[in-house]
Amino acid sequence: MEMVIPQHVAIILDGNGRWAKSKGMPRNYGHSKGAKNLEVICEDAYNMGIKYLTVYLFSTENWKRSQEEVAGLMKLFRSYTKTCIKTAQKNNMKVRLLGDPTGLEPDLQESLAKLVESSKNNTGLNFQIAINYGSRDEIVRAIRHLAQDCVEGSVKPQDITEEMFSGYLDTREVPDPDLLIRTSGEQRLSNYLMWQLAYSEFYFTEVPWPAFTKDDLWKAIEKYNGRERRFGGRLEE
Repeated sequence: MEMVIPQHVAIILDGNGRWAKSKGMPRNYGHSKGAKNLEVICEDAYNMGIKYLTVYLFSTENWKRSQEEVAGLMKLFRSYTKTCIKTAQKNNMKVRLLGDPTGLEPDLQESLAKLVESSKNNTGLNFQIAINYGSRDEIVRAIRHLAQDCVEGSVKPQDITEEMFSGYLDTREVPDPDLLIRTSGEQRLSNYLMWQLAYSEFYFTEVPWPAFTKDDLWKAIEKYNGRERRFGGRLEE
């Protein structure tokens, strides 16, 4: 049977800190290695035929981590964003942001906006970065926007549909994920894409994100191919 490649894969990049600790290194070392691995996996995913890749970089709950770790992550994001601008142009990658950028420092907001703007016409991998993102926060922001449109009269409450509501979410230009991958053994959504993952297949692996390879991605896709899809029939159909 021919392998079916999921159109959209979402990943929760978990285990950076634990991976670093296992090697006697600080947590931010793991985050740095995880960022470098993300560049590799992006290229691997596109070469496999995946069209959309969405990754959870920093959640609205991550602000509760130690001040040192958060500061280290923000420094890493600044560096990663600048690198990603070059990588996106080199690999024809289109980048979108999920989440509320207004919670970030102005210079990082500016760099992220530049990343999105500079890659908007690229036609390769569609790469979504969830940063200062929480699914509940996303849904509340969408409801506020929709409620305002109702107050102003451009939308009638009785006309609201699932499809219309989806158009108010951060992912409005992106199809829902076919497959969710979470690394490092945890088996929960952690406030990630809860609306969008309603019919997605889930794959959990013990492998921490910095050690996740192309082979691990293939294992997830093979498992995906072995699932029976109750919504829309079997995968091979």
